[in-house]
Amino acid sequence: MNKLLLHPAAKPLVFLLCLLPFASLAYGAFTDGLGANPAEFLIRATGDWTLRFICITLAVTPLRVTAKLTGLARFRRMLGLYAYFYVVLHLLSYAWFDMGFEVADIAKDIAKRPFILVGFAAFLLLTPLAATSFNRAIKALGAKRWQALHKLVYVIAGLGLLHFFWLRAGKNNFAEVSVYAAIVAVLLGWRVWNFASKRWLRRPSAGRQQLSKP
Repeated sequence: MNKLLLHPAAKPLVFLLCLLPFASLAYGAFTDGLGANPAEFLIRATGDWTLRFICITLAVTPLRVTAKLTGLARFRRMLGLYAYFYVVLHLLSYAWFDMGFEVADIAKDIAKRPFILVGFAAFLLLTPLAATSFNRAIKALGAKRWQALHKLVYVIAGLGLLHFFWLRAGKNNFAEVSVYAAIVAVLLGWRVWNFASKRWLRRPSAGRQQLSKP
């Protein structure tokens, strides 16, 4: 599997696969295949794909470590950038179809409706992560600061879930929210467990070093 992941064709293939949702939505828009309310369909679909790509990006490290698929690491930044790509489409769809690109009305709507405010906050937090997803940015910031900045993805995932929860609360439809919440909880729970286990494993060795001193 690692050989396949490290193959030169793997990255272009994943890039094209990540574009399939966009291609499907574009095709549906041009062929009137998005149902009775295409504007609402586009807004919801782009939001769904944003959350999916955030989950997929968060899943890279647990899969890489537990399944020993080291080749997955080379796709993580691409997947994160696709999450940003779809959140930009989500925001543009809302601004265009719901608000007609009226900036004053958009600002009022963000301030008035908490679920839009939370979603917009997630977009703002995701923007610096996308802007620094390049090797030059890592060198400029330094590895430690870059890693600290990109830990905002956990906050973004929580805000995305809250945005989705409030959106579905009006219709009392929490089935999909529960699925995403379970996925994010497992992925974040794995990180907490992995971090705690590493700290626990370090303690005995530190203790032995102290005991070995005269």
